Amino acid sequence: MPTPQVETVTIDELNCWRIRHGDAELVVAQQGAHIVSYQVDGQPPLIWPNEQAAFKKGKAIRGGMPVCWPWFGNLERNPQSVQAMRQSDEPAKAHGEVRAIDWELLGVGEDGDALLVEFIQPLAEGQLPGWPHNVALKLSIRLDEALNVSLVSYNSGTETVSFSQALHSYFAVSDVRQISIKGLDGLRYIETLENWAEREQSGELQFAGETDRIYLDTPDMLSIVDPQWQRKIHICTSGSKSAVVWNPWTEKTKSFSDMAADGWQGMVCVETANVLDDIVTLAPDEMHVLALSVWAEAI
Repeated sequence: MPTPQVETVTIDELNCWRIRHGDAELVVAQQGAHIVSYQVDGQPPLIWPNEQAAFKKGKAIRGGMPVCWPWFGNLERNPQSVQAMRQSDEPAKAHGEVRAIDWELLGVGEDGDALLVEFIQPLAEGQLPGWPHNVALKLSIRLDEALNVSLVSYNSGTETVSFSQALHSYFAVSDVRQISIKGLDGLRYIETLENWAEREQSGELQFAGETDRIYLDTPDMLSIVDPQWQRKIHICTSGSKSAVVWNPWTEKTKSFSDMAADGWQGMVCVETANVLDDIVTLAPDEMHVLALSVWAEAI
């Protein structure tokens, strides 16, 4: 196997690593242990590399694969058990505390024919602002024929903890208006853009406007079908029974300073999540692993 190439790079204000393994290239930022991009030579990107993303200290990066933890989205929309974990009168950040702080690189090494990159977040063990709980938090990235990402939460404290979370993946597509998502037919979902009403999906999901849905009791495999790029992106998950599907479309994108006006066309978020009734509750010494594997197949 070719020796992995690991290069330290600075993108504006942030420390990052560019990692080549075989014919794949991965860029990861230290802030948030955030996968910025992932692409196999000769193919379009799999993980959307937002060319207008801001790489500023303390500002979450838009695009790639943000880690949302220990809550997802607006804290006030989370179950009471997740809200009760936070002990602060300050306004809660969207998507939790760990996506805009530095993680510690534990190591980069070979594992058979695969490459393993691991990060830990020491502040999760009792030092996150307003969140005085002890959870050992590790993000592992394994590169083989697929991109494999796992977020491991281990309750190292003496009290039960509850949290919501997501691997908030932005996938690159030729044109979101031309794609579909397979695997959602018949599922219940929450339509957040219409007063959080519960609906049922009929057929494959296609896109004709702003989309922000939480799908419930999801299967462990979803696929993004992209006829123009003649591929399917397969998303295989474990430790998750919910998925968030999001695209901001034209109007919302105008409010983003860190996204091109037409950026919405080239991405779709299919987020591997534990949200609403699918939150995680860990007794002391219990562990949870949220994981996904992503790869493309020609069609």
